[in-house]
Amino acid sequence: MARNEKAKGKIVRRFGVNIFGNDKYDRLLKKKPKPPGEPKKGRIRQTEYGRQLAEKQKLKWAYGLSERQFRNLFYHAKGMKGVTGTNMLVLLERRLDNVVYRLGMATSRQQARQLVSHGHILQNGRKVTVPSATVRPGDLIGARDRKATRDLVRHLMAENSSRPVPPWLSISKDELQGTVSVLPTRDLIPTIAEEQAVVEFYSK
Repeated sequence: MARNEKAKGKIVRRFGVNIFGNDKYDRLLKKKPKPPGEPKKGRIRQTEYGRQLAEKQKLKWAYGLSERQFRNLFYHAKGMKGVTGTNMLVLLERRLDNVVYRLGMATSRQQARQLVSHGHILQNGRKVTVPSATVRPGDLIGARDRKATRDLVRHLMAENSSRPVPPWLSISKDELQGTVSVLPTRDLIPTIAEEQAVVEFYSK
């Protein structure tokens, strides 16, 4: 995706939600709960379009997608059976870079994207360098069998050990490998945005 030059701290403060999942942004929100910039005089009423746009931006920035990637993913979700908003969230969660992040092999999705792009991650024993690759139930996601890679991933997993692995994934820390047990369901995906507002945004 196009590089995001905006400070993540400012993005989190703007929305008032820790969309990146890192604990340091929870601390930042407690310390600075108000949006960045000069205080606005008077009460500014947000339009319905503005609200929908904000919800879309939360998801786009949280998962690190470009506008084109996110729009394409939405229309893919719309063409699937079921609830479009839920389909969209499931597709986001099934991205390889997100799974690497969820398994604790990276501190952020941005770092997970770099690990995948630089060839450090295997999917079912094969090197995959496409962060947007979709995982399926039964897939094995692990570190490449190189000392430098395994040392790095082992260090990152230890560093992120306090972050829980979602129940639709399982992890073997000794083997530096995780398994996609089942597809995620809506109740297993943390809520950082109102997905129905995103559906309404693209449905106009």
